[in-house]
Amino acid sequence: MAILHVAQMGHPVLRMVAEPVDPAIIPTPQFQQFCDDLLETMFEYEGQGLAAPQVHQPIRVTVLTLSEERGPEFFINPHIDFLTEDAVRFYEGCLSIEGMRAAVDRCAHIRVRALDRDGTPKVLELKGFPAIVVQHENDHLDGILFVDRCDPGTLAFLSEFRRFGPLDRFGEEDAEDLEDAEDAEDAEDAEDPDEIRVVDAQPPGHTPVAS
Repeated sequence: MAILHVAQMGHPVLRMVAEPVDPAIIPTPQFQQFCDDLLETMFEYEGQGLAAPQVHQPIRVTVLTLSEERGPEFFINPHIDFLTEDAVRFYEGCLSIEGMRAAVDRCAHIRVRALDRDGTPKVLELKGFPAIVVQHENDHLDGILFVDRCDPGTLAFLSEFRRFGPLDRFGEEDAEDLEDAEDAEDAEDAEDPDEIRVVDAQPPGHTPVAS
C-alpha cells in the first residue's frame, strides 16, 4: 500500500466532476490497489472520509467511516436521494482545506445507493452524522467543497475555532466557559440521532463482481 498526496484547495482536480467507474474494472488488481491506497491515506491523515479526486484521481469513489461498528467502507458511483427538507448544521473540516472549520447545513435524512469495493450493490438510509459524512464526500465527486456550502460568517482557522468555539454560538456562553471551547471541534451535533439502516439492494442470485 502507498500513502497518496492529498490535493489542497486551489488545485483544479478538486473542481472537476469525477467520471463514473466502469464496474468491469472493479475486480482488477490496479483498481483494488487504488482502494487500498485510498484507505491507507485516509488512515494516515486521520480523516473521517476521503474521495478519489482528493488524491488526484477524478473518478467516483469514496471511502469513509459511518460508525466504529461498521468500520471503513467504499462507495463507488454513489447516488444520493434526499428524503426530507429538514436540515442539520454541523461544523465541517476537510483534508483538502487544512486548518479550517465552518458550519454547513445539510439534509438530515438521505438514501445512498452505491457499489462496494467488490462490486456488490448496497443501499443505506442515513440520519445525523453518517448522512453528513456521505454528503461531504459525495460533493467532492462533483467538484464541490464544504466552503461552497458553508455559512461564511462561521469560517474560522482551526486554532481560533479551538480557542473561541463556533462563531454562530459565540457570546452565548460566559467568558469562563470559553476555556472549554477546544471540546467544540466538530460541534453542533445533529439534532436527529445518528441512524444507519441497511436496505436490501442485492437481487436474488447476485454474485459480487470481485471475490
